[in-house]
Amino acid sequence: MYHAHFKGTHRETGFRWGAALEKNGNFLLRNIPFPITEERRAFAAACRPVYERYFPQILEEIGGIARGQGCAEAELETVLFSMYALPPVCCCSCFAVANGGEVLLGRNSDFLPQLEKYNMNVIYRFDGESHDLTGNTTAFVELEDGVNDCGLAAGLTAVAPKAIQPGLNAGMLVRWLLERCTSVSQALEALQDLPLASAQTITLADRTGDIAVAECCAQGMSILRPSSEQPFVWAVNRFYAPAMAKHNLPGVDDWQAAGRAETLGKALSEQGRGMDIPAAQGLLSGREGFICQYDRAAGKDTVWSVVYDLRRGEIHRCEGNPGRSSFRRDDRFPFSHATTMVPISQEREG
Repeated sequence: MYHAHFKGTHRETGFRWGAALEKNGNFLLRNIPFPITEERRAFAAACRPVYERYFPQILEEIGGIARGQGCAEAELETVLFSMYALPPVCCCSCFAVANGGEVLLGRNSDFLPQLEKYNMNVIYRFDGESHDLTGNTTAFVELEDGVNDCGLAAGLTAVAPKAIQPGLNAGMLVRWLLERCTSVSQALEALQDLPLASAQTITLADRTGDIAVAECCAQGMSILRPSSEQPFVWAVNRFYAPAMAKHNLPGVDDWQAAGRAETLGKALSEQGRGMDIPAAQGLLSGREGFICQYDRAAGKDTVWSVVYDLRRGEIHRCEGNPGRSSFRRDDRFPFSHATTMVPISQEREG
């Protein structure tokens, strides 16, 4: 996993990184795992006005990268804006627990092992109004999971979309939420207003113990909440809320999402009320059932695993498949954490 530390304005961070890559003979557009088609160009062009309105800072960053790389800004936008809306997509597992003793968000990122040398862990320290943050991604600019300096954590799972529209895709949503929001309630409110390009779940947790899953796509959204008896939420690559089930696309290869869902549901039902860091790592490592035990020779694998401990302000990450590699604590990004939690009172829907 490549580690990058960015500091400054969005344009400055983009330019410095793009130029550093170019100096070492690394060009982003040469390592894209899909063809840059006219369909993608047209979709990205339709998305650009949404970014101009809702996320102009990310356009500054992309522009800086393009200048540093000596490439066309529009081509980078085509790659980034079409991700998740158009295939391929990553197939991942995510959960959050707030059981009175712990507030945890855990996530496995499942993707193509032949591209894992390009996976990134990033730290952003911004000049301006954006929150500092750290996270992980199989691409660049976008984030698939992370936490900000306010103690808000987020993780995505992609869902094959039935329909798409110009908007922000899953990876850009996680990045936007961590830059702009301080709490789960703020993030959920924002998701109601942002135009969504792709289909996804966003698992959220904050330092007060508020947790939720937003199942959302261009056609709708449902919010899944914990209860006092089940102080957890989880997500894979399908929608499970009754109102969202009709948006599942049949016949897609979702990398055994049903099996991963069964493992998460069973383990959390049995252990959620007492889950701690070792138990969360064990769940993600496959000790409770199928979740990361892919046949790597078939071109599928879990390429990293992470647990965000929001009570203590800690990050525990495994850079590789957690069934074969170890978690290590990463202390490079201290973030806010609470000593007390608010009661969990909202019931899970669906």
